[in-house]
Amino acid sequence: MERTIQKKLSVGGDGWVTVDVYGEPDTPGLVVVPGVMSDAHTWRHVAGAIDAWPSVAVVNRRGRAPSGPLTSPYSLRTEVEDLGVVLDEFAGTRALFGWSYGGLITLLAANERPVRQVIAYEPVMRPFGRHALPDLKTAAETADWDRCVEIVNRQISGFSAAHVDDLRADPHSWALLRRLSEPLYAELGALNATPPPDVMARQADQVDLIIGQCNRGTAPYGTSFDHVWQHVAHAKVHELPGQGHLAHIEAPAELGRLLDNLAAV
Repeated sequence: MERTIQKKLSVGGDGWVTVDVYGEPDTPGLVVVPGVMSDAHTWRHVAGAIDAWPSVAVVNRRGRAPSGPLTSPYSLRTEVEDLGVVLDEFAGTRALFGWSYGGLITLLAANERPVRQVIAYEPVMRPFGRHALPDLKTAAETADWDRCVEIVNRQISGFSAAHVDDLRADPHSWALLRRLSEPLYAELGALNATPPPDVMARQADQVDLIIGQCNRGTAPYGTSFDHVWQHVAHAKVHELPGQGHLAHIEAPAELGRLLDNLAAV
């Protein structure tokens, strides 16, 4: 489906978030919450590949233009409250889908309000990436966004130096990664600041957790996934063959098909 409209929603204080809506904007459907180093535009190919819901609303979280900047104080609570505003706007939402940090946000939101279905792709939780916080703090304080991109790829995701060199070789992609890295320190700090509840998504009728086959049982994403799974006892687990954490970029059509297949009847 194609993008129909973009909505701007006021959130706490002077903040705002935008939401890219695909399909039928007045018909309840799927709400998508991206994670760190990602924005609504990055998810356009996945949204365009989905058919199971009449609409797909992709949240552009704070810190990503044209949404507003991160505010102070900022916390996971901020993100859950922002998502609540989105859900109030898109009343009757049938399902929530979150990726990585966005997956954690959706699982926490489903503790506070009834949700028919929550789907989370490799959600992460404390203590994910905590070891990289001191270096990220230094890079953020000096606005060294090149260094931030290196840290998230090398120290957190565990990619090789050659992988980072390949990313840097594409000026357009590297510039995008630099922009997306600006809220990274605050977001990773928020993720690690508060212990999660013992049970997540307690008000969701159905919870589906997805892991990429390449990350099953391996750090950092597979091990964090297993940690999350322990807090969502009623979840069903699904594997996306041949993929890792970046399936929305590397295999958006396959991810879209999997989401279609998981849609609650």
